[in-house]
Amino acid sequence: MLNVIGAGLPRTGTSSMKAALERLGFGPCYHMYEILTHPGHVDRWQPVATGGPMDWEGVFEGYRSTQDWPASHFYRELAELYPEAKVVLTVRDPVRWHASMQTLIDGPRSLAARDAPPAAAQVLGQLRRMMPVMDTIRRAAMGPDFPMTADMPPLEVSMEFFALHTETVKRTIPADRLLVFDVREGWEPLCAFLGVAVPDEPFPHLNDRETIKHMVAKLVEEGVVSSPFDRR
Repeated sequence: MLNVIGAGLPRTGTSSMKAALERLGFGPCYHMYEILTHPGHVDRWQPVATGGPMDWEGVFEGYRSTQDWPASHFYRELAELYPEAKVVLTVRDPVRWHASMQTLIDGPRSLAARDAPPAAAQVLGQLRRMMPVMDTIRRAAMGPDFPMTADMPPLEVSMEFFALHTETVKRTIPADRLLVFDVREGWEPLCAFLGVAVPDEPFPHLNDRETIKHMVAKLVEEGVVSSPFDRR
């Protein structure tokens, strides 16, 4: 059963949040990395692309929290299904978010243009199977002119979208269930919201943009899916 639902867009500190939530006892946390490292999870998401009903309890079986797309796109549905769960909307500077999202798009492109080792080819195969799902999500979020393979919208348009998403979450989720959170704030506001003690260690700040670059490099050079959570 989910206790914490992420409503933030990708590249808003979702990797850091996954690590933080798991450190606080709200793990495992479902993140896009779960799909990359558990190929069978791709099948769980196929109804998104085909328009079929989603078995949310099946999708998140064994998980206590969520972050990142595809899960965070469905924060409304999950908040309704799990009425006791709290919702965390991660935010960041929208200009830096725009650049990081473009890096996210460029990563698979660079992989596709290279001769990848067999293990990397398997991961790329999973990404290709997942692409219709992510394409559906991105078109729903950003508009029909922006499939997952397209570049990010112009900066001004992206900033408007970011602001609209933030305001929509605030209007949708009751204030007593919602924390609007920048990971630069550290443990205190997050722990106060979740009702847990502050750990005696630094907040796990993982750089999403550098994580993507590192993962692409490891895939190309070694055929290894590199999880940032193994590098903490």
